[in-house]
Amino acid sequence: MRGEDRTSGALFSYVDIEARISTKHPLRAMRRLTDAALAELDQAISALYVGFGRPSIAPERLRRATLLQLLYSIRSERQLVERIEFDLLFRWFVGLSIDEKVFDASTFSKNRDRLLTQEIAQGFLASLLALPEVKGLLSAEHFSVDGTLLKAWASMKSFRPKDGSGEPPSPGRNGEADFRKTKRTNETHASTTDPDARLFRKANGQESRLSYLGHALMENRNGLVVAAEATLATGTAEREAATAFSERLPEGATLGADKNYDAEAFVEGLKAREIAPHVAINGSVSKTGKARKTAVPPEVAASLGYAISQRLRKRIEESFGWSKTVGGLAQVKVRGLAKVRAAFVFAMAAYDIVRLPKLLAPTGEACPAA
Repeated sequence: MRGEDRTSGALFSYVDIEARISTKHPLRAMRRLTDAALAELDQAISALYVGFGRPSIAPERLRRATLLQLLYSIRSERQLVERIEFDLLFRWFVGLSIDEKVFDASTFSKNRDRLLTQEIAQGFLASLLALPEVKGLLSAEHFSVDGTLLKAWASMKSFRPKDGSGEPPSPGRNGEADFRKTKRTNETHASTTDPDARLFRKANGQESRLSYLGHALMENRNGLVVAAEATLATGTAEREAATAFSERLPEGATLGADKNYDAEAFVEGLKAREIAPHVAINGSVSKTGKARKTAVPPEVAASLGYAISQRLRKRIEESFGWSKTVGGLAQVKVRGLAKVRAAFVFAMAAYDIVRLPKLLAPTGEACPAA
């Protein structure tokens, strides 16, 4: 018999929202990991709030909602709040009941900025990696490092002379500006929208754009990001960030990197700390036909471990690719180095959270390494 298409709603609902979510849904493992990491940050988060006044949105809900925004590529806070309103999965993950009112988008943005700090973001990543079931997945000896370009939330039209000279763009919503025969450098110009953004290009043949640089340190066993940082876009920022990362590594560790890190000062610094420099050899040829001399020792370049590191280091690009195509960092939506640092570190932590459910066995124990 054909069923009836009834549209009238029931007066009461007796199904718990917990029962609506499949026991095998990957968000269950992600929420468990997120809650465990946030529990370790309870004191640091509590220090950001005063003990009186009207209660704000719970910081745990703010972090879980922000994580959903990254996981599902939601472009704005207003779209995120709208999705939480009607999506039971989102409500469950954030921690809202079916009848509970969703917070306003502007309230969410205002409260989220309180947690958008480098200390909270780094603490969240460190707490996540310190969980017992996660520590067993991490290598303590073999690592890779790399950097990526983060397009700033600023237009090239905002890159104007610091002394106030120059013609402003023509009036209108998107006025035209003529940059022909105009020499613009970071020494003489600055963005009026985001003063911390720098005019930079990652390689020859690419366009210069207002940017920041994101840096990540990856362990080579499972390709998880164990450290992250964002800096101003300069020609030496990648090696400077890698040097800071290397200070955390134990003696005897290996560090893989691409040819941009093949510089004598950087390689010698690794050797002084007894870290094997598994850096790709930069054998570029100058205009005069002379090949560039590498700083990597020949005995290191000829080793089997060097070849393995060079193969595995490319996995770090997966974290950068995920953060830009899924996590919304193709162009950062915050301004200022402090907020960009926090947003990038949290995006790297979100990448680890996406990877971890597949790496953990159903019992919660680490899967054996291949």
